[in-house]
Order: sequence, then structure tokens, then C-alpha cells
Amino acid sequence: MGDLLGVAVLGAGHMGADHIRRLDRVVNGARVAAVADPDTERAKEATAGIDGVSVHAEAEAALAAPGVNAVLIASPGPAHEEALLAAFARGLPVLCEKPLVPDSAGALRVVEAEVRLGRRLTQTGFMRRYDTEYARLKSLLDGDRLGRPLMLHCTHRNVSSPPGFTSAMLINSSVSHEIDAARWLLGQELTAVTVLRPGSSAHAPAGLVDPQFVVFETSGGALVDVEVFVNCGFGYQVRCEAVCERGGARIGEEHSMVVTTAGDARSEVPQDYLVRFADAYDREVQAWVDATRRGRVTGPGAWDGYAASVVAEAGVRALESGARTSVEQAPRPELYDGAHR
Repeated sequence: MGDLLGVAVLGAGHMGADHIRRLDRVVNGARVAAVADPDTERAKEATAGIDGVSVHAEAEAALAAPGVNAVLIASPGPAHEEALLAAFARGLPVLCEKPLVPDSAGALRVVEAEVRLGRRLTQTGFMRRYDTEYARLKSLLDGDRLGRPLMLHCTHRNVSSPPGFTSAMLINSSVSHEIDAARWLLGQELTAVTVLRPGSSAHAPAGLVDPQFVVFETSGGALVDVEVFVNCGFGYQVRCEAVCERGGARIGEEHSMVVTTAGDARSEVPQDYLVRFADAYDREVQAWVDATRRGRVTGPGAWDGYAASVVAEAGVRALESGARTSVEQAPRPELYDGAHR
């Protein structure tokens, strides 16, 4: 056990509990050394049967626990900045679930703290970069077979929105994944955003603008559109189609089980992101563990988390104003030049 990467997991809710399970049962080279959650009973339930793990109410106590070599942050977004800075103070590598920090000012403070350290410590949890289909599309777009990308058409649907979900969260929580995926797939920054508002679905909670149609402009002259519909009622669907000068490619078609009975055939539709992207999460965490054990940081970093926050904030302003809104981004520090994109 001594040569395993000891991970402190901050947050034992839906996402955190799944990562605790993943680190304990799926990922090689790591162990759960400590877990922090204000609800210690929930943390104890998530760690039941795991040997050598300590449970804490406070994040700082988990970071200071014996055997902790790295941190996985899966707590609510508003707690991320404090946890990241505490990890930096201890020199601990971090895998931080998105959002890096919900607001761009806080995300920039994290970037600046990392720059002062002079080295990257953060991987931001944009798991779509580790999905097999997205990885194949990225490889195809990076080659010359299809020519220059002109447009990305994206779909993001959820069965239903959780209590308290707001119109702004369709962009800064849901579409944030498309924001990062578009930047990564195209190798371009998103420079402006327009949000169109069709009539809301009768199934959307009162006051929620759902669905929304979001259009991004890029630094390379491409367009990216996203249909986000978080109360579609039937399943979790994520699709992306690239339209290029000499062809196109589409991912996200159903590859699930088809059940055939008398006079009927039905395809199962995933109901949850943890089902649709289960393999991507596994590969993401394994890649983080492998890199961390080699003393490296790979994948989307703190700068990518900051960029997603800046674009999402512009998107929320566009939703509220109804006007095309420019994205104003700080200059990228040299520390992140040549980072994995």
C-alpha cells in the first residue's frame, strides 16, 4: 500500500461518492486515504469497507491526514477556490471537478497562485476529453482528412433539472462542458456568444428558460451551436457533429442495448451522465493517477477552467440581455503555453 498514491477526496455527494468507488475499485495505483464532507455520516457511508481511510468534516483536516499525496475535489463549486489554494500551500497535485471556480475572478486567482508556484498542480475535470468518441473526433480534426472545421453542432439533454436549477445554470453548469470541448476540439478560443430563447417547455419548472440555443463564435472563424434542454423527459443525450471543408463527423449516436420483444424493438437511453460517461471518468482519473505518480500534470488545467468560466459568464450575460456578447479573457501566462489542449 505504501507505493500507492494516497488521495484525499473532498466531497462525498453524488460525484464524490462515485470517485471514491472508482479510486477504490477501478483505478490502479491509488487508494483513498482520506475523505472530507460536512456530512460525516455520508462520508462514512461512501467509504464503508475501505481500509485505512480517515473521515473528516473539514477539508484542511483531510489534506493534513497521514498518507495523503494528492487531492480530488468533488465538493460544491463555491468551496473549490479555498480547497485549491490549501492544496497548493501543501504542494499537493489536484484533480478538481468542474467548475474550477464558479466565477472567473476566483478562477483567475487560482491561475495566478499556480503561476506564483512556477509549476502546474491542477487538472480540471472536463471528462469529455477522455471519452473514446470525443478522442477519435479530436484526432480526426487534428488531421488533414476533413479540412478546416467550419461548424460544430452540439446537443446536451437531461431527463430533468434538479431542484434549484436556474436559467443561468443551463450555461454555466451544463453548457460549460461544450465550452471546453469546443476549445479543445478546435484548438481555438471562444470569442463571442449569443443565446436564443425558444418558448420554454411545459415540463420546465416555472421561470426556467429551457431549452436554450447557444451560439459561440471562435478565434478561427468557426461557429459552435449548442441546444441545451435539461427537462427533455426521456434521457441523457450528448451529441456533437463537426462540419468541415471536405466532410464531417458525428458522435454521440446511441450505442446502447436494443431490446426486442413481440412486435417491438426499443433502444435504451442513458438516464444519467455517470452512465453515459462512466468510461470517460475511469480513464480521466486513471490518467491523473498515472501522471501524478510520475510527477507530472497533464490534461485540461487551471487555465482551461478559467477560460470556461469566462465564456460561461459571457453566456449568462447574453442570456439576460438578449444581445451578442464578447468574451473578454486575460492574457494566458507562459506557464500554460504548450499545455495539453
